[in-house]
Amino acid sequence: MSEAYDVVVIGAGPAGYPAAIRAAQNKLKVACVDEWQNTDGSFAFGGTCLNAGCIPSKALLESSELFQRAKDEFAVHGIKVGGLTLDLQTMQKRRASVVKTMTNGINTLFKANGVVGIQGHGQLLAGNRVLIKGADGTEKTLEAKHVVLASGSTPVRLQSVPHDGKYIVDSWNALEFDAVPARLGVIGAGVIGLELGSVWRRLGSEVVVLEALQEFLPMVDQTIAKEAMRHLKKQGLDLKLGAKVSSAAVKGDAVDVLYSDGQGEHSLQVDKLVVAVGRRPFTRDLLAQGIGVQLDERGFIKVDEHCRTGVANVWAVGDVVRGPMLAHKGKEEGVMVADLIAGHYGEVNYKVIPSVIYTAPEIAWVGQTEGQVKASGRPYKVGVFPFAASGRARAMEQAAGMAKIVSAKDDDEVLGVHVIGPMAGELIGEAVLAMEYSASTEDIQRTIHAHPTLSEAIHEAALAVDKKAIDGLNR
Repeated sequence: MSEAYDVVVIGAGPAGYPAAIRAAQNKLKVACVDEWQNTDGSFAFGGTCLNAGCIPSKALLESSELFQRAKDEFAVHGIKVGGLTLDLQTMQKRRASVVKTMTNGINTLFKANGVVGIQGHGQLLAGNRVLIKGADGTEKTLEAKHVVLASGSTPVRLQSVPHDGKYIVDSWNALEFDAVPARLGVIGAGVIGLELGSVWRRLGSEVVVLEALQEFLPMVDQTIAKEAMRHLKKQGLDLKLGAKVSSAAVKGDAVDVLYSDGQGEHSLQVDKLVVAVGRRPFTRDLLAQGIGVQLDERGFIKVDEHCRTGVANVWAVGDVVRGPMLAHKGKEEGVMVADLIAGHYGEVNYKVIPSVIYTAPEIAWVGQTEGQVKASGRPYKVGVFPFAASGRARAMEQAAGMAKIVSAKDDDEVLGVHVIGPMAGELIGEAVLAMEYSASTEDIQRTIHAHPTLSEAIHEAALAVDKKAIDGLNR
């Protein structure tokens, strides 16, 4: 006899586990099914984000940045460090510990909220039944009034670049290197490629990043993107744009890479090659035949603005549906769906979803770029404030970058905020809140910011929009 639940969530990543928790908070009987298995064979909730993406990458980014700063910056502060050495084993042990703490936290949250966590592969059957196949071959079926599909995404692999997990690797493998590669190649200059490239460059690798597009970070405001490229090149990342990889093959203990650009064909030899060309929705064996859930031409589950699939009481959230593949976007979708299922109000404002790239300096943005606003034809105004004029940034020895605000000329509404600089990912929260309430530039101008803080850069950029900056030049 099958078990019955109000809600069954397939996937316990950053979209699935919040959906399960909120549904349980709404007094519903909830089960959450996930098949994630780590390289050591252990099972864990949290999906890619906690196990092999957001959390472990940030742990290594933090550790590697501290190592870099100890080498290059501490002396400026009057701190002399002698005999600095890298203990990669300890660094990796810390990364794994951070991950384990976070994934164990989901188990605790499930128990505290009454969510039944189940390890295994979940498949949606007709009639809102979920078949669960355990790793040991056992099977059981759950009955559900509502099913939430949150199966996440998986790295895109290139047919011309055969993945072997040792020399030619994906982003997960690249987080678990047990030695610093002398020469590292990265295919893709997106968020993942730049973050991984930054980690291993700081730790001693010679890093070459091959990007097929001619434009660097096309999704980012181009003032910010150009500033980012300048700093990343200065740090030693060899960024090659318009570089299309045709093949890669393992030769001995190295990888031979062939690529072409505007100057012709080239060859490159590296010790490790990371393929970071994006992610695709993961729907393998997720849907039984004939249940009616539809996929679009790119493999995403089709949903409406409230994440309904079109099949009664079947919802889909996170990376497996349209929109940016961001953990926080998936989380809010999961919470929205759980509230809607319970008959409560639920909404996600897709126009105000922040993005962050955790390089140094960090890059963060929300809303429209200047190029997008210009293309829309709406008259606009721009304010920029450099961190070089920030007393706090100077004191931190992190004065690179700027804050930029794009606002409408007609009603002064803030249309986009873009930051490259220290703690940009934290600073962007203020902009998200302001834009959620359709704030004007003047609203930010009249908001008192503590001094000396990095957040003053947002305040000064808002003042600069109307050429009223106090600590920066008005252009």
